[in-house]
Amino acid sequence: MPATHNLFLIGPDGSNDPLTAEVAGAKAAELWRMARLGLTVPPAFVLSTGLCGPVNRGEEEAERALAQCLGEGIRYLERTTSRGFGDTRNPLLVSVRSGAARSMPGMLETVLDVGLNASTVRGLVRLTGNPRLAWDSYRRFVQDFAEVVWGVPAAPFATQLAALRRAESAKSDAELDPEALERLALDYRRIASDSGGRPFPDDPVEQLAAAARAVYRSWDGEKARAYRHLNRLADLCGTAVTVQAMVFGNGGGRSGAGVAFTRNPATGAKELYADFLFDAQGEDVVSGRRRPSDRNMLAQRLPEVALALAKGAERLEREFRDMQDIEFTVEDAKLYFLQTRAGKRTPRAALKIAVDLVREGLIDESEALRRVGDIDPRTAGIARFVGVAKAIARATPASAGVAGGRVAFDSARANALSDQGDPVILVRRETSTEDILGFSVAAGILTSVGGRTSHAAVVARQLGKVCLVGCPDLVVEGKKRRAVIAGLVIAEGDWLSLDGESGEIYLGRREIVRERPQAELAAIEKWKARFAAPA
Repeated sequence: MPATHNLFLIGPDGSNDPLTAEVAGAKAAELWRMARLGLTVPPAFVLSTGLCGPVNRGEEEAERALAQCLGEGIRYLERTTSRGFGDTRNPLLVSVRSGAARSMPGMLETVLDVGLNASTVRGLVRLTGNPRLAWDSYRRFVQDFAEVVWGVPAAPFATQLAALRRAESAKSDAELDPEALERLALDYRRIASDSGGRPFPDDPVEQLAAAARAVYRSWDGEKARAYRHLNRLADLCGTAVTVQAMVFGNGGGRSGAGVAFTRNPATGAKELYADFLFDAQGEDVVSGRRRPSDRNMLAQRLPEVALALAKGAERLEREFRDMQDIEFTVEDAKLYFLQTRAGKRTPRAALKIAVDLVREGLIDESEALRRVGDIDPRTAGIARFVGVAKAIARATPASAGVAGGRVAFDSARANALSDQGDPVILVRRETSTEDILGFSVAAGILTSVGGRTSHAAVVARQLGKVCLVGCPDLVVEGKKRRAVIAGLVIAEGDWLSLDGESGEIYLGRREIVRERPQAELAAIEKWKARFAAPA
Protein backbone atom coordinates (compact mmCIF):
# COMPACT_ATOMS: atom_id res chain seq x y z
CA MET A 1 0.00 0.00 0.00
CA PRO A 2 2.57 2.62 -1.15
CA ALA A 3 2.06 6.27 -0.16
CA THR A 4 2.27 7.34 -3.81
CA HIS A 5 -1.00 5.52 -4.47
CA ASN A 6 -2.76 7.11 -1.53
CA LEU A 7 -1.47 10.71 -1.36
CA PHE A 8 -2.42 13.55 -3.72
CA LEU A 9 -1.32 17.20 -3.56
CA ILE A 10 -3.42 20.28 -4.40
CA GLY A 11 -1.80 23.67 -4.83
CA PRO A 12 1.14 25.34 -6.59
CA ASP A 13 3.25 22.17 -6.77
CA GLY A 14 0.35 19.75 -6.81
CA SER A 15 -0.53 17.02 -9.25
CA ASN A 16 -0.89 17.98 -12.91
CA ASP A 17 -3.07 14.94 -13.49
CA PRO A 18 -6.78 15.39 -12.70
CA LEU A 19 -7.93 13.78 -9.47
CA THR A 20 -10.82 11.35 -9.78
CA ALA A 21 -13.72 11.36 -7.34
CA GLU A 22 -13.52 7.59 -6.93
CA VAL A 23 -9.93 7.76 -5.61
CA ALA A 24 -9.64 11.24 -4.03
CA GLY A 25 -13.29 11.96 -3.26
CA ALA A 26 -15.49 14.45 -5.08
CA LYS A 27 -14.52 17.28 -2.72
CA ALA A 28 -10.81 17.00 -3.51
CA ALA A 29 -11.35 16.39 -7.22
CA GLU A 30 -13.37 19.58 -7.47
CA LEU A 31 -10.88 21.46 -5.28
CA TRP A 32 -8.17 20.46 -7.79
CA ARG A 33 -10.30 21.83 -10.64
CA MET A 34 -10.94 25.11 -8.80
CA ALA A 35 -7.21 25.56 -8.27
CA ARG A 36 -6.59 24.89 -11.97
CA LEU A 37 -9.21 27.54 -12.85
CA GLY A 38 -7.14 30.12 -10.98
CA LEU A 39 -9.54 30.58 -8.08
CA THR A 40 -7.94 31.24 -4.70
CA VAL A 41 -7.83 27.86 -2.95
CA PRO A 42 -5.80 27.08 0.20
CA PRO A 43 -3.24 24.33 -0.52
CA ALA A 44 -4.17 20.82 0.56
CA PHE A 45 -3.28 17.16 0.37
CA VAL A 46 -5.61 14.18 0.11
CA LEU A 47 -5.57 10.66 1.53
CA SER A 48 -7.37 8.25 -0.79
CA THR A 49 -10.72 6.53 -0.38
CA GLY A 50 -8.82 3.23 -0.68
CA LEU A 51 -7.36 3.72 2.80
CA CYS A 52 -10.78 4.10 4.44
CA GLY A 53 -11.74 0.46 4.86
CA PRO A 54 -8.26 -0.83 5.80
CA VAL A 55 -7.72 1.97 8.34
CA ASN A 56 -11.14 1.35 9.88
CA ARG A 57 -10.30 -2.34 10.17
CA GLY A 58 -7.01 -1.50 11.89
CA GLU A 59 -4.76 -3.14 9.30
CA GLU A 60 -1.07 -2.59 10.10
CA GLU A 61 -0.04 -1.83 6.52
CA ALA A 62 -2.78 0.80 6.26
CA GLU A 63 -1.65 2.41 9.52
CA ARG A 64 1.92 2.66 8.18
CA ALA A 65 0.64 4.16 4.91
CA LEU A 66 -1.51 6.64 6.85
CA ALA A 67 1.47 7.83 8.92
CA GLN A 68 3.70 8.13 5.85
CA CYS A 69 1.08 10.04 3.85
CA LEU A 70 0.39 12.46 6.70
CA GLY A 71 4.10 13.12 7.12
CA GLU A 72 4.73 13.75 3.41
CA GLY A 73 1.57 15.83 3.10
CA ILE A 74 2.42 18.09 6.04
CA ARG A 75 5.92 18.66 4.65
CA TYR A 76 4.29 19.76 1.37
CA LEU A 77 2.01 22.23 3.18
CA GLU A 78 4.95 23.57 5.19
CA ARG A 79 6.92 24.25 1.99
CA THR A 80 3.92 25.81 0.28
CA THR A 81 2.83 28.07 3.13
CA SER A 82 6.29 28.81 4.64
CA ARG A 83 4.89 27.85 8.04
CA GLY A 84 5.72 25.03 10.42
CA PHE A 85 3.34 22.44 11.83
CA GLY A 86 3.82 22.81 15.56
CA ASP A 87 6.03 25.91 15.17
CA THR A 88 5.63 28.23 18.14
CA ARG A 89 6.17 31.48 16.19
CA ASN A 90 4.83 30.77 12.70
CA PRO A 91 2.37 27.90 13.14
CA LEU A 92 0.67 25.99 10.35
CA LEU A 93 -2.86 24.93 11.25
CA VAL A 94 -4.97 22.59 9.12
CA SER A 95 -8.52 21.41 8.66
CA VAL A 96 -9.23 17.69 8.30
CA ARG A 97 -12.27 17.05 6.11
CA SER A 98 -14.12 14.12 4.56
CA GLY A 99 -14.95 13.54 0.91
CA ALA A 100 -16.73 10.58 -0.65
CA ALA A 101 -17.05 9.99 -4.38
CA ARG A 102 -20.63 11.29 -4.13
CA SER A 103 -21.64 14.28 -2.03
CA MET A 104 -23.00 13.41 1.43
CA PRO A 105 -23.59 16.89 2.96
CA GLY A 106 -23.08 16.91 6.71
CA MET A 107 -23.04 13.12 7.07
CA LEU A 108 -19.29 12.76 7.61
CA GLU A 109 -17.03 14.55 10.07
CA THR A 110 -14.65 17.53 10.03
CA VAL A 111 -12.06 18.80 12.52
CA LEU A 112 -10.84 22.40 12.15
CA ASP A 113 -7.79 24.24 13.55
CA VAL A 114 -5.70 21.09 14.06
CA GLY A 115 -2.23 21.89 15.38
CA LEU A 116 -3.16 24.21 18.26
CA ASN A 117 -1.75 23.79 21.76
CA ALA A 118 -0.61 26.07 24.58
CA SER A 119 2.48 27.14 22.59
CA THR A 120 1.13 27.39 19.05
CA VAL A 121 -1.92 29.37 20.15
CA ARG A 122 0.45 32.08 21.37
CA GLY A 123 2.36 31.75 18.11
CA LEU A 124 -0.92 32.37 16.30
CA VAL A 125 -1.38 35.55 18.38
CA ARG A 126 2.09 36.75 17.29
CA LEU A 127 1.49 35.74 13.66
CA THR A 128 -1.91 37.43 13.27
CA GLY A 129 -1.79 40.14 15.92
CA ASN A 130 -5.30 38.98 16.81
CA PRO A 131 -5.54 37.30 20.22
CA ARG A 132 -9.30 36.94 19.91
CA LEU A 133 -8.95 34.90 16.72
CA ALA A 134 -6.32 32.67 18.31
CA TRP A 135 -8.24 31.82 21.48
CA ASP A 136 -11.54 31.48 19.61
CA SER A 137 -9.86 29.01 17.23
CA TYR A 138 -8.36 27.09 20.15
CA ARG A 139 -11.66 26.62 21.99
CA ARG A 140 -13.29 25.56 18.69
CA PHE A 141 -10.55 23.01 18.05
CA VAL A 142 -10.79 21.49 21.52
CA GLN A 143 -14.55 21.03 21.16
CA ASP A 144 -14.28 19.70 17.59
CA PHE A 145 -11.60 17.19 18.56
CA ALA A 146 -13.43 16.02 21.69
CA GLU A 147 -16.75 15.52 19.88
CA VAL A 148 -15.48 14.01 16.64
CA VAL A 149 -12.46 12.00 17.81
CA TRP A 150 -13.52 10.97 21.32
CA GLY A 151 -17.33 11.10 20.97
CA VAL A 152 -17.76 13.58 23.84
CA PRO A 153 -21.33 15.04 23.87
CA ALA A 154 -21.78 18.68 22.85
CA ALA A 155 -23.94 19.52 25.87
CA PRO A 156 -21.21 20.23 28.48
CA PHE A 157 -19.46 22.62 26.09
CA ALA A 158 -22.72 24.44 25.38
CA THR A 159 -23.41 24.69 29.12
CA GLN A 160 -19.96 26.16 29.79
CA LEU A 161 -20.33 28.67 26.95
CA ALA A 162 -23.77 29.76 28.17
CA ALA A 163 -22.43 30.24 31.71
CA LEU A 164 -19.55 32.37 30.45
CA ARG A 165 -21.86 34.53 28.34
CA ARG A 166 -24.06 35.15 31.37
CA ALA A 167 -21.05 36.01 33.52
CA GLU A 168 -19.71 38.39 30.86
CA SER A 169 -23.17 39.86 30.04
CA ALA A 170 -22.51 38.91 26.40
CA LYS A 171 -25.48 38.54 24.08
CA SER A 172 -23.46 36.45 21.61
CA ASP A 173 -20.10 34.70 21.22
CA ALA A 174 -18.86 37.73 19.24
CA GLU A 175 -19.04 39.88 22.38
CA LEU A 176 -16.61 37.68 24.33
CA ASP A 177 -13.18 39.31 24.63
CA PRO A 178 -9.83 37.48 24.21
CA GLU A 179 -9.35 36.99 27.94
CA ALA A 180 -12.78 35.36 28.29
CA LEU A 181 -12.10 33.12 25.31
CA GLU A 182 -8.76 32.08 26.79
CA ARG A 183 -10.54 30.99 29.97
CA LEU A 184 -13.16 29.22 27.86
CA ALA A 185 -10.51 27.30 25.90
CA LEU A 186 -8.92 26.08 29.12
CA ASP A 187 -12.34 25.12 30.53
CA TYR A 188 -13.04 23.21 27.30
CA ARG A 189 -9.75 21.30 27.70
CA ARG A 190 -10.79 20.31 31.21
CA ILE A 191 -14.25 19.19 29.99
CA ALA A 192 -12.69 17.23 27.13
CA SER A 193 -10.19 15.45 29.37
CA ASP A 194 -12.75 14.69 32.09
CA SER A 195 -15.35 13.41 29.61
CA GLY A 196 -12.84 11.58 27.41
CA GLY A 197 -11.05 10.01 30.35
CA ARG A 198 -7.55 10.94 29.13
CA PRO A 199 -5.27 14.00 28.80
CA PHE A 200 -5.96 16.26 25.85
CA PRO A 201 -3.21 15.76 23.23
CA ASP A 202 -0.75 18.61 22.67
CA ASP A 203 1.38 16.97 19.97
CA PRO A 204 0.14 18.30 16.56
CA VAL A 205 1.20 15.07 14.81
CA GLU A 206 -0.85 13.02 17.28
CA GLN A 207 -3.81 15.40 16.83
CA LEU A 208 -3.62 15.09 13.04
CA ALA A 209 -3.44 11.30 12.98
CA ALA A 210 -6.36 10.99 15.41
CA ALA A 211 -8.46 13.46 13.40
CA ALA A 212 -7.76 11.61 10.12
CA ARG A 213 -8.75 8.28 11.67
CA ALA A 214 -11.95 9.84 13.05
CA VAL A 215 -12.92 11.22 9.64
CA TYR A 216 -12.37 7.79 8.08
CA ARG A 217 -14.34 6.21 10.95
CA SER A 218 -17.31 8.53 10.34
CA TRP A 219 -17.94 6.60 7.11
CA ASP A 220 -19.37 3.79 9.25
CA GLY A 221 -21.43 6.13 11.47
CA GLU A 222 -25.19 5.66 11.80
CA LYS A 223 -26.21 8.86 9.99
CA ALA A 224 -23.80 8.16 7.10
CA ARG A 225 -25.15 4.63 6.67
CA ALA A 226 -28.74 5.91 6.78
CA TYR A 227 -27.99 8.56 4.15
CA ARG A 228 -26.38 6.05 1.80
CA HIS A 229 -29.35 3.73 2.21
CA LEU A 230 -31.88 6.50 1.48
CA ASN A 231 -29.94 7.70 -1.57
CA ARG A 232 -28.97 4.27 -2.94
CA LEU A 233 -25.20 4.83 -2.55
CA ALA A 234 -24.30 1.32 -1.41
CA ASP A 235 -21.63 1.01 -4.13
CA LEU A 236 -19.38 3.70 -2.60
CA CYS A 237 -16.22 2.25 -1.05
CA GLY A 238 -15.39 4.93 1.54
CA THR A 239 -14.43 8.52 2.17
CA ALA A 240 -11.19 10.29 1.38
CA VAL A 241 -9.56 12.66 3.89
CA THR A 242 -8.59 16.16 2.75
CA VAL A 243 -6.07 18.05 4.91
CA GLN A 244 -6.02 21.75 4.02
CA ALA A 245 -4.19 24.81 5.31
CA MET A 246 -6.53 26.82 7.53
CA VAL A 247 -7.89 30.22 6.56
CA PHE A 248 -9.70 32.12 9.27
CA GLY A 249 -13.19 33.52 8.93
CA ASN A 250 -13.34 34.24 12.66
CA GLY A 251 -10.91 37.16 12.52
CA GLY A 252 -13.34 40.03 12.96
CA GLY A 253 -15.65 42.24 10.92
CA ARG A 254 -13.72 41.89 7.64
CA SER A 255 -13.79 38.09 7.83
CA GLY A 256 -16.45 35.39 7.77
CA ALA A 257 -17.75 32.21 6.19
CA GLY A 258 -20.55 31.42 3.81
CA VAL A 259 -22.32 29.08 1.43
CA ALA A 260 -23.60 30.08 -1.99
CA PHE A 261 -25.72 28.35 -4.61
CA THR A 262 -25.41 29.59 -8.18
CA ARG A 263 -29.19 29.23 -8.57
CA ASN A 264 -32.08 29.08 -6.16
CA PRO A 265 -32.11 25.41 -5.07
CA ALA A 266 -35.75 25.59 -4.01
CA THR A 267 -37.26 27.12 -7.17
CA GLY A 268 -34.51 26.87 -9.78
CA ALA A 269 -34.49 30.64 -10.42
CA LYS A 270 -31.24 31.97 -11.91
CA GLU A 271 -29.98 34.04 -8.98
CA LEU A 272 -27.06 33.80 -6.57
CA TYR A 273 -28.48 32.33 -3.37
CA ALA A 274 -26.03 32.88 -0.51
CA ASP A 275 -25.83 32.95 3.27
CA PHE A 276 -22.92 34.59 5.10
CA LEU A 277 -21.81 34.97 8.71
CA PHE A 278 -19.29 37.63 9.66
CA ASP A 279 -16.60 36.65 12.18
CA ALA A 280 -17.36 32.94 11.81
CA GLN A 281 -15.99 29.62 10.60
CA GLY A 282 -17.74 27.41 8.10
CA GLU A 283 -19.26 25.04 10.64
CA ASP A 284 -21.20 27.98 12.12
CA VAL A 285 -23.04 28.32 8.80
CA VAL A 286 -23.64 24.70 7.79
CA SER A 287 -24.47 23.45 11.30
CA GLY A 288 -27.54 25.70 11.44
CA ARG A 289 -26.67 26.88 14.96
CA ARG A 290 -26.55 30.57 14.00
CA ARG A 291 -28.78 32.69 11.80
CA PRO A 292 -26.75 34.07 8.87
CA SER A 293 -27.37 37.16 6.77
CA ASP A 294 -27.82 37.01 2.99
CA ARG A 295 -25.43 38.26 0.34
CA ASN A 296 -26.83 41.80 0.50
CA MET A 297 -25.09 42.35 3.84
CA LEU A 298 -21.83 41.01 2.38
CA ALA A 299 -22.20 43.39 -0.59
CA GLN A 300 -22.76 46.35 1.73
CA ARG A 301 -19.72 45.71 3.94
CA LEU A 302 -17.29 44.07 1.51
CA PRO A 303 -18.43 44.93 -2.04
CA GLU A 304 -15.22 43.71 -3.72
CA VAL A 305 -15.56 40.33 -2.03
CA ALA A 306 -19.22 40.07 -3.07
CA LEU A 307 -18.28 40.86 -6.68
CA ALA A 308 -15.46 38.29 -6.65
CA LEU A 309 -17.86 35.69 -5.24
CA ALA A 310 -20.42 36.36 -7.98
CA LYS A 311 -17.77 36.12 -10.73
CA GLY A 312 -16.29 32.96 -9.24
CA ALA A 313 -19.72 31.37 -8.90
CA GLU A 314 -20.53 32.09 -12.53
CA ARG A 315 -17.20 30.65 -13.63
CA LEU A 316 -17.75 27.47 -11.61
CA GLU A 317 -21.23 26.93 -13.01
CA ARG A 318 -19.93 27.21 -16.55
CA GLU A 319 -17.01 24.88 -15.78
CA PHE A 320 -19.17 22.18 -14.19
CA ARG A 321 -22.25 22.87 -16.37
CA ASP A 322 -24.60 22.58 -13.43
CA MET A 323 -25.88 24.53 -10.46
CA GLN A 324 -23.11 24.64 -7.84
CA ASP A 325 -23.12 24.61 -4.03
CA ILE A 326 -20.02 26.59 -2.96
CA GLU A 327 -18.42 26.91 0.47
CA PHE A 328 -16.13 29.90 0.96
CA THR A 329 -14.24 31.81 3.62
CA VAL A 330 -13.26 35.47 3.78
CA GLU A 331 -10.07 36.22 5.75
CA ASP A 332 -9.42 39.94 6.24
CA ALA A 333 -11.38 40.81 3.07
CA LYS A 334 -9.70 38.12 0.94
CA LEU A 335 -11.95 35.48 -0.61
CA TYR A 336 -11.01 31.78 -0.53
CA PHE A 337 -12.97 29.01 -2.26
CA LEU A 338 -13.05 25.85 -0.14
CA GLN A 339 -15.49 23.57 -1.95
CA THR A 340 -17.83 23.30 -4.88
CA ARG A 341 -20.23 20.51 -5.82
CA ALA A 342 -23.44 20.00 -7.73
CA GLY A 343 -26.10 21.55 -5.52
CA LYS A 344 -28.91 19.52 -4.00
CA ARG A 345 -32.26 20.81 -5.25
CA THR A 346 -35.96 20.18 -5.05
CA PRO A 347 -37.60 18.18 -7.87
CA ARG A 348 -39.31 21.39 -8.99
CA ALA A 349 -35.96 23.21 -9.17
CA ALA A 350 -34.32 20.27 -10.95
CA LEU A 351 -36.79 20.48 -13.84
CA LYS A 352 -36.41 24.24 -14.26
CA ILE A 353 -32.62 24.18 -14.00
CA ALA A 354 -32.35 21.39 -16.60
CA VAL A 355 -34.56 23.29 -19.06
CA ASP A 356 -32.73 26.57 -18.47
CA LEU A 357 -29.27 25.01 -18.87
CA VAL A 358 -30.31 23.61 -22.27
CA ARG A 359 -31.62 27.03 -23.27
CA GLU A 360 -28.32 28.63 -22.16
CA GLY A 361 -26.26 26.12 -24.15
CA LEU A 362 -24.47 24.62 -21.13
CA ILE A 363 -25.86 21.10 -21.63
CA ASP A 364 -27.68 19.32 -24.45
CA GLU A 365 -31.12 17.75 -24.34
CA SER A 366 -29.87 14.19 -23.81
CA GLU A 367 -27.87 15.28 -20.75
CA ALA A 368 -30.88 17.17 -19.39
CA LEU A 369 -33.06 14.06 -19.79
CA ARG A 370 -30.46 11.99 -17.95
CA ARG A 371 -30.48 14.42 -15.04
CA VAL A 372 -34.26 14.50 -14.61
CA GLY A 373 -35.03 10.94 -15.66
CA ASP A 374 -35.73 9.71 -12.12
CA ILE A 375 -37.99 12.60 -11.14
CA ASP A 376 -41.66 11.77 -10.64
CA PRO A 377 -43.64 14.68 -12.19
CA ARG A 378 -46.14 14.35 -9.33
CA THR A 379 -43.43 15.45 -6.85
CA ALA A 380 -42.23 18.33 -9.03
CA GLY A 381 -45.39 20.41 -8.86
CA ILE A 382 -45.86 23.70 -7.08
CA ALA A 383 -48.03 23.06 -4.03
CA ARG A 384 -50.15 25.80 -2.46
CA PHE A 385 -52.82 26.14 0.19
CA VAL A 386 -56.47 26.61 -0.72
CA GLY A 387 -58.24 29.62 0.75
CA VAL A 388 -57.04 32.23 3.21
CA ALA A 389 -55.85 31.81 6.81
CA LYS A 390 -54.10 33.94 9.40
CA ALA A 391 -50.46 33.04 10.01
CA ILE A 392 -49.26 32.80 13.60
CA ALA A 393 -45.58 33.39 12.77
CA ARG A 394 -43.05 33.63 9.95
CA ALA A 395 -39.69 31.96 9.32
CA THR A 396 -37.08 31.90 6.54
CA PRO A 397 -38.03 29.62 3.62
CA ALA A 398 -35.28 27.08 2.92
CA SER A 399 -37.17 24.59 0.74
CA ALA A 400 -40.27 25.53 -1.23
CA GLY A 401 -43.78 24.07 -1.25
CA VAL A 402 -46.44 23.71 1.42
CA ALA A 403 -47.00 20.98 3.97
CA GLY A 404 -49.17 20.14 6.93
CA GLY A 405 -48.85 17.48 9.58
CA ARG A 406 -48.77 16.48 13.21
CA VAL A 407 -45.95 17.98 15.25
CA ALA A 408 -43.05 15.77 16.38
CA PHE A 409 -40.04 16.98 18.34
CA ASP A 410 -37.56 14.23 17.46
CA SER A 411 -36.94 11.62 14.79
CA ALA A 412 -38.26 8.71 16.87
CA ARG A 413 -41.63 10.38 17.41
CA ALA A 414 -41.75 11.47 13.76
CA ASN A 415 -41.38 7.85 12.70
CA ALA A 416 -44.05 6.72 15.19
CA LEU A 417 -46.60 9.28 13.94
CA SER A 418 -45.77 8.44 10.35
CA ASP A 419 -46.36 4.74 11.06
CA GLN A 420 -49.87 5.71 12.21
CA GLY A 421 -50.53 7.10 8.73
CA ASP A 422 -50.34 10.82 9.55
CA PRO A 423 -48.11 13.39 7.84
CA VAL A 424 -45.52 14.85 10.19
CA ILE A 425 -43.95 18.26 10.80
CA LEU A 426 -40.58 17.88 12.55
CA VAL A 427 -40.10 20.85 14.89
CA ARG A 428 -36.63 21.44 16.32
CA ARG A 429 -34.63 24.29 17.85
CA GLU A 430 -31.93 23.44 15.33
CA THR A 431 -31.72 20.48 13.04
CA SER A 432 -28.61 18.49 12.43
CA THR A 433 -27.80 15.75 9.99
CA GLU A 434 -28.37 13.36 12.91
CA ASP A 435 -32.07 13.93 12.13
CA ILE A 436 -31.85 12.23 8.72
CA LEU A 437 -34.30 9.44 9.67
CA GLY A 438 -36.82 12.04 10.84
CA PHE A 439 -36.36 14.02 7.62
CA SER A 440 -37.11 10.95 5.55
CA VAL A 441 -40.63 10.57 6.98
CA ALA A 442 -41.53 14.22 7.63
CA ALA A 443 -43.62 16.30 5.26
CA GLY A 444 -42.00 19.48 6.58
CA ILE A 445 -39.32 20.78 8.95
CA LEU A 446 -39.45 23.90 11.15
CA THR A 447 -36.59 25.30 13.26
CA SER A 448 -36.09 28.30 15.51
CA VAL A 449 -32.46 28.93 14.45
CA GLY A 450 -30.26 28.24 11.43
CA GLY A 451 -30.07 29.35 7.82
CA ARG A 452 -31.09 28.36 4.31
CA THR A 453 -27.73 26.81 3.49
CA SER A 454 -27.21 24.66 6.59
CA HIS A 455 -26.55 20.98 5.90
CA ALA A 456 -29.97 20.15 7.29
CA ALA A 457 -31.70 22.53 4.86
CA VAL A 458 -29.65 21.10 1.99
CA VAL A 459 -30.75 17.55 2.84
CA ALA A 460 -34.39 18.66 3.23
CA ARG A 461 -34.34 20.15 -0.28
CA GLN A 462 -32.79 17.03 -1.74
CA LEU A 463 -35.56 14.95 -0.18
CA GLY A 464 -38.20 17.36 -1.49
CA LYS A 465 -39.32 18.38 2.02
CA VAL A 466 -40.74 21.79 2.90
CA CYS A 467 -38.31 23.50 5.27
CA LEU A 468 -38.60 26.74 7.26
CA VAL A 469 -35.66 27.87 9.40
CA GLY A 470 -34.80 30.62 11.84
CA CYS A 471 -38.28 31.33 13.25
CA PRO A 472 -37.69 34.01 15.93
CA ASP A 473 -41.12 33.41 17.53
CA LEU A 474 -40.51 29.68 18.09
CA VAL A 475 -39.30 28.28 21.41
CA VAL A 476 -38.90 24.50 21.52
CA GLU A 477 -39.21 22.92 24.97
CA GLY A 478 -38.11 19.42 24.11
CA LYS A 479 -38.21 17.98 27.64
CA LYS A 480 -41.81 19.14 28.03
CA ARG A 481 -42.65 17.75 24.57
CA ARG A 482 -44.07 21.06 23.46
CA ALA A 483 -43.24 24.30 21.66
CA VAL A 484 -44.42 27.88 22.00
CA ILE A 485 -45.00 29.84 18.81
CA ALA A 486 -45.81 33.54 19.25
CA GLY A 487 -47.21 32.78 22.72
CA LEU A 488 -49.31 29.80 21.58
CA VAL A 489 -48.52 26.39 23.10
CA ILE A 490 -48.11 23.59 20.55
CA ALA A 491 -48.21 20.04 21.91
CA GLU A 492 -46.79 16.97 20.21
CA GLY A 493 -49.41 15.62 17.83
CA ASP A 494 -51.04 19.03 17.16
CA TRP A 495 -51.44 20.07 13.54
CA LEU A 496 -49.25 22.75 11.91
CA SER A 497 -49.10 23.92 8.30
CA LEU A 498 -46.00 25.43 6.67
CA ASP A 499 -45.74 27.62 3.56
CA GLY A 500 -42.29 27.24 2.04
CA GLU A 501 -42.87 30.12 -0.36
CA SER A 502 -43.84 32.87 2.08
CA GLY A 503 -42.34 31.40 5.24
CA GLU A 504 -45.68 31.60 7.03
CA ILE A 505 -46.74 29.15 9.75
CA TYR A 506 -50.39 28.26 10.45
CA LEU A 507 -52.19 26.43 13.21
CA GLY A 508 -54.28 23.46 12.12
CA ARG A 509 -54.67 21.52 8.91
CA ARG A 510 -55.09 23.30 5.55
CA GLU A 511 -56.20 21.93 2.19
CA ILE A 512 -53.40 21.60 -0.37
CA VAL A 513 -53.51 21.59 -4.18
CA ARG A 514 -50.57 20.97 -6.48
CA GLU A 515 -49.98 22.73 -9.81
CA ARG A 516 -47.79 21.08 -12.41
CA PRO A 517 -44.84 23.01 -13.93
CA GLN A 518 -46.39 22.87 -17.39
CA ALA A 519 -43.69 24.72 -19.36
CA GLU A 520 -40.83 22.57 -18.07
CA LEU A 521 -42.79 19.31 -18.44
CA ALA A 522 -43.77 20.25 -22.00
CA ALA A 523 -40.13 20.90 -22.93
CA ILE A 524 -39.06 17.56 -21.49
CA GLU A 525 -41.83 15.67 -23.31
CA LYS A 526 -40.74 17.33 -26.56
CA TRP A 527 -37.16 16.14 -26.00
CA LYS A 528 -38.32 12.62 -25.24
CA ALA A 529 -40.38 12.53 -28.42
CA ARG A 530 -37.43 13.78 -30.46
CA PHE A 531 -35.10 11.08 -29.16
CA ALA A 532 -37.78 8.40 -29.55
CA ALA A 533 -38.51 9.31 -33.19
CA PRO A 534 -36.98 7.00 -35.85
CA ALA A 535 -33.90 8.35 -37.60
